[in-house]
Amino acid sequence: MTRLILPIPPSLNHAYENRMVRGRRIRVLSREAERFKTEAQLLALSWRNQTGWLLPLPDRKIIVRAWYFWGNMYDNDANNRWKVLFDALEGILYHNDSMVMEHVVNIELDRNNPRLELEFEVGEPWPAKTKLLQKKRKKAAKHA
Repeated sequence: MTRLILPIPPSLNHAYENRMVRGRRIRVLSREAERFKTEAQLLALSWRNQTGWLLPLPDRKIIVRAWYFWGNMYDNDANNRWKVLFDALEGILYHNDSMVMEHVVNIELDRNNPRLELEFEVGEPWPAKTKLLQKKRKKAAKHA
């Protein structure tokens, strides 16, 4: 299986910042997170085209296996990086990140080439999600 290779996503601690917009404070993606999101989306599109990955049905679980290769031994919390990563790949590799089940397979040190390597597998349907999608389709058809 060909892995999707990405830069290491920013941690949640560095992913958002507060900004004042029209007199209101709002939380927005930081510049670091925006850069990661853009790069991850471009790499994911390229990977999808190279591998022939098809967008799974919306009720399918998506199993993601991850290998982290850290550039240093400090501040390396793999579990604090999923949100930015999965939000970036939504709509490209899966419909909704609520269906993603993550698994960290290994963590290594690679000072010369820090990265995140990912493998994707389409899992079985989640029955509750299937029922919800069926209800939404019936409701939409009724109002059409």
